[in-house]
Amino acid sequence: MQDKALLRELCEKMMLCRKFEETVQQLSVRGLVHGTTHLGIGEEATAVGTILAAGPDDDILATHRGHCQAIARGLDVNSMMAEILAKENGVCKGKGGSMHIADIDSGVLTSNGVLGSNVPIACGAGLTIKLKNIRDKIVICFFGDGASNLGAVHEGMNLASVWALPVLFVIINNQYGMSTPISKATKDTDLEKRAIPYAMPAVTVDGNDVLAVYDAVREARKYVVDNGPMLIIENTYRTSGHSRSDRNLYRTEQEIEQWRGKCPIARFTGHLLKNGLMTQDEIDAIDEKTTAVIDGAVKFGLDSPGPSIMSILTDVYA
Repeated sequence: MQDKALLRELCEKMMLCRKFEETVQQLSVRGLVHGTTHLGIGEEATAVGTILAAGPDDDILATHRGHCQAIARGLDVNSMMAEILAKENGVCKGKGGSMHIADIDSGVLTSNGVLGSNVPIACGAGLTIKLKNIRDKIVICFFGDGASNLGAVHEGMNLASVWALPVLFVIINNQYGMSTPISKATKDTDLEKRAIPYAMPAVTVDGNDVLAVYDAVREARKYVVDNGPMLIIENTYRTSGHSRSDRNLYRTEQEIEQWRGKCPIARFTGHLLKNGLMTQDEIDAIDEKTTAVIDGAVKFGLDSPGPSIMSILTDVYA
């Protein structure tokens, strides 16, 4: 790939994702974040590669580990940080927190903590596209390897196939469902086979290679536009814990370090340098820029007002 602007955006957004989540982790340790957080440090290439390959009008359904998916889509990091800090000018007015960041105007329809629940929602969004006869628009639905065992996921994939809905299902296989390794929760760990009963094609890609993810999603999107649903499995690893309370007792430090050695950001910047696609000075400039953006987001979030008690019943639906 020789598109310099795209290469720069891939690099910048992955760095932004990493620094955003590392900062949220630090703020959480300081007791400034209400509720828990679910970070995807190490998974940046899955979000950035997938969403940058999407169309500008495509709908996105993120997971509870969805910060990077929102950032890749272009949500304002100031508003996202304010949201996580439960401030009034957060993207969801401080009421959603870490697990429920969404912005309909940007196409991020939902991010929620009920595993697998975004798959049926994706079918609804896909049906809307089909009934309105909107051309060249799809839904990209993220869920994890753990969620792939849930009934709602299989019901949704079946429905999408029966109705030929324009939905691209993306399994982020980070090897663990909370503390349970995939090998102990799934008899056959070849997740491509999950597509067989629903007669949809599937492909597996190295989720730590952002260019491989981008290329795979770009091709898959063409198929979905013309034919209906498809499944992509993006194999990766979260070096961060499942949540704030995770003490990592279920895996070894050696395992975590081995995956840190496969860091998608280091891998991509190494590729850029090796192939003369970017200089070290250019990469350093992106590094400095993203650090400044995150520093500004923290200041914005901390300086923002908390929600008024009078707003407690607004935006509440039964």
